[in-house]
Amino acid sequence: MRRRLACLTAAVVLPLSACASESTAPDTETTGPATTGTVTDATASAVSEVNGVPHVIGTVASGLDTPWGIAFLPTGSALVTERNSGRIVEITDGEVREVGRVGETLAQGESGLLGIAVSPTFDTDRFVYLYVTTGSDNRVLRAVLDGTTLAEPEVILDGIPSARIHDGGRMTFGPDGMLYVATGEAGRRELAQDPNSLGGKILRITSDGEPAPGNPDPASPAYSLGHRNVQGLSFDDRGRLWASEFGQNDVDELNLVTAGANYGWPVVEGAGGSDEFVDPVLTWPVSQASPSGLAWFDGSLWMAGLRGERLWRIDVQDTAATATDFFVGEYGRLRIVVAAPDGSLWLTTSNRDGRGSPAGDDDRILRIEIS
Repeated sequence: MRRRLACLTAAVVLPLSACASESTAPDTETTGPATTGTVTDATASAVSEVNGVPHVIGTVASGLDTPWGIAFLPTGSALVTERNSGRIVEITDGEVREVGRVGETLAQGESGLLGIAVSPTFDTDRFVYLYVTTGSDNRVLRAVLDGTTLAEPEVILDGIPSARIHDGGRMTFGPDGMLYVATGEAGRRELAQDPNSLGGKILRITSDGEPAPGNPDPASPAYSLGHRNVQGLSFDDRGRLWASEFGQNDVDELNLVTAGANYGWPVVEGAGGSDEFVDPVLTWPVSQASPSGLAWFDGSLWMAGLRGERLWRIDVQDTAATATDFFVGEYGRLRIVVAAPDGSLWLTTSNRDGRGSPAGDDDRILRIEIS
């Protein structure tokens, strides 16, 4: 069921602020010199005086193998994917139970079992969506959770370029009921600008994997293009879509995503300052971020940093933002941050991903309270 993109044109939108980046080296989460970005200690100090401060108040689960995605069920239980094992586990009141495995998972480098999303109509359809790397591609799967186990998944979208690096993988349902899927350019940077490739895009599809109504090109699942490797997606309380994205050698970025917009990779690394490409709202030196998870919570965006080993709180206005970092170096690499139904944040470590230094109880899910 491979979907090919028809021509996607870039909408001209107002640029917002700073820059983007990439590397073809396998270790893109850990390489690249730090450069001057738009986030400063002075800014962080000023912002932290007036907005919420996170505190770790407990451990939800431990001993996980590179948790990559978290999605909550209507019951409050959480489904968690493990990148390397291909397992999906359910966490209920601190108990971890395997509900399924994706046997076709190819875990090498940054690939494997990645994102997960729960249907907004789960109570009636029982659908769970998964993003997985196989021997031939990345693909979106759909499976029924019957209460105890996941049924055999079906492929609803395939043909997404895959590699050891830049596989994207984050998924979230939007306020419009459509599924938004982040893809990477699989180390082939030209794919990000190629309208006939599913790589280097943010896709918007129906629950059946078809191009969503209202897409820039009705025949295409692509919603935006010019991305290197988006691994964080989140909607704010105004229904705006935000994306966190790996840079190359210079900066990582936070983008405000709009339909049909072109975010410049690989033509532009950083702020291009032209009407052709959209500049990021915020950038960071790669040593401070390598951003993965992104969540809207308590009136701010929260972003987990892998190489940066920290959690960022990002306070956004209309077309600008300021950022404050927390837990710098305390828990190692941080991959996922999600808003939990109980009013807390969940934050995962990623120290068993081959690039960290795991503690005895890694990988963990930490429970965070904001005060």
